[in-house]
Amino acid sequence: MNHNELIAEKLAQVLPDLSQTDLLNLLEKPKNAEMGDLAFPAFTLAKIQRKAPQAIAAEIAETIDQTGLEKVVAVGPYVNFFLDKKLISSQVLKEVIQDGSAYGQQDLGHGRNVAIDMSSPNIAKPFSIGHLRSTVIGDALSNIFQKIGYQTVRINHLGDWGKQFGMLIVAYKKWGDEEAVRQHPIDELLKLYVRINAEAEHQPELDQEAREWFRRLEQGDPEATQLWQWFRDESLNEFNRLYQSLGVDFDSYHGEAFYNDKMDEVVELLDQKGLLQESQGALVVNLEKYGIEHPALIKKSDGATLYITRDLAAALYRKRQYDFAKALYVVGQEQSAHFKQLKAVLADMGYDWSQDLEHVSFGLVTKNGKKLSTRKGNVILLEPTISEAISRALTQIDAKNPDLPHKEEVAQAVGVGAIKFYDLKTDRNNGYDFDLEAMVSFEGETGPYVQYAHARIQSILRKANFKPDSTTAYALDDSESWEIIKRIQDFPRIIKRAADQFEPSIIAKFAISLAQAFNKYYAHTRILDDSSERESRLALSYATAVVLKEALALLGVQAPNEM
Repeated sequence: MNHNELIAEKLAQVLPDLSQTDLLNLLEKPKNAEMGDLAFPAFTLAKIQRKAPQAIAAEIAETIDQTGLEKVVAVGPYVNFFLDKKLISSQVLKEVIQDGSAYGQQDLGHGRNVAIDMSSPNIAKPFSIGHLRSTVIGDALSNIFQKIGYQTVRINHLGDWGKQFGMLIVAYKKWGDEEAVRQHPIDELLKLYVRINAEAEHQPELDQEAREWFRRLEQGDPEATQLWQWFRDESLNEFNRLYQSLGVDFDSYHGEAFYNDKMDEVVELLDQKGLLQESQGALVVNLEKYGIEHPALIKKSDGATLYITRDLAAALYRKRQYDFAKALYVVGQEQSAHFKQLKAVLADMGYDWSQDLEHVSFGLVTKNGKKLSTRKGNVILLEPTISEAISRALTQIDAKNPDLPHKEEVAQAVGVGAIKFYDLKTDRNNGYDFDLEAMVSFEGETGPYVQYAHARIQSILRKANFKPDSTTAYALDDSESWEIIKRIQDFPRIIKRAADQFEPSIIAKFAISLAQAFNKYYAHTRILDDSSERESRLALSYATAVVLKEALALLGVQAPNEM
């Protein structure tokens, strides 16, 4: 039980008019620590009890059970609670030492599945910073949901179908070089794609040829299929190398092509349920009753199906395959109208599980305030960015700790971690401007700052040769250690909040705040000095490191023991 719950329970005993949940929601954190750890405003009760809030506050302070509290004081209309620092620090440290990396684990999911549609780059296009957000947000959410007792299915819904493959086939047959594509698949295929798009502007017949090749691909033509499969395999090899360096993996690579033979069923189901309407030769589902102005276009007048038809097929397949409790789509904000339509069509089909679909949207990454675009060549490629981040990390490690063994491995953990952390500390619906120097800095609110705090603690524990013992009663009551204890005790609630809001930045901000609280403590407390509190200070350092490492792990970031 955290201290908010403890106080809400005590208040419930003396305030029968309000439920424990109401009381929990009313508790506030005083502006400064001298005023107590938590405060209860008595205004809500003034109407019910028909008394002045000051009188109610005074009454509560007199009658409430003060076990486990240092004191309870009424200040005007507020009841201020001062927690028993020694008692709570002892409980928290014992729990973290006992649980280790399992601290904060909860069984809220009871092993049910969460399907996460994430990353999903386009075949034959380079993997850019634009794809990074979906990849790292999806990965962090998968870790967070596992921590609260769900099983997750990470789905890479590859962009591996569409007219662009007709364009690529034509370009490859005209100008392609097999050996060059094998050596540098993405680079070569992108060059071909850019070239044919440029030439098609002056030669419209190229566009016609591309349509014809895509039609042949759709009909299973052996040459078209073989080339498509080859482009897909080569691209996937390249992507997997990048995923490996990011430390991200997937349970399914079923992309758009996988659903080609599953869309007829969707159209039939919609037809059987009487939901299809004809509009200028096309088939649509009207969604006005859901407050959605534009109908969902299911089939074009030429018989071609659309994105939404494919996503309906994918949603049905995933529900049957994984029986998910939630299905998350980690896709940019610009797709929000599409996902509103998707949920509404599924609801119209009578599937109440449509409520379990969640569009986890995110803002754009810009460079110098400008939007990035593959077509215009204004793009930040991920692979060279990772290399540059690792090299910047190595330079800083060399300056701080030139004799560090395995420094290349550490630089990899710091460089990759810096890119991921910077992305994840941003509220996902905000965008951010890409700035590698700021990302890899050891100062400020960055991944390396948190990693360095963890490594510094490991160095203290090594010097002291400290071995934690869960049977020892460690306890502290100074104000700076108390700031750390309060944060550590809050970790389970923070994890649940991050899951409820699909918001990894809650974990990243927590990690920064815990690292800052420890660094302040470290600056003012001689942890290794002989004193009656030495072992408790070391236990506090140990518990901080455990929680910092676990918070970083939830974000998919490593915590080296030396830096």
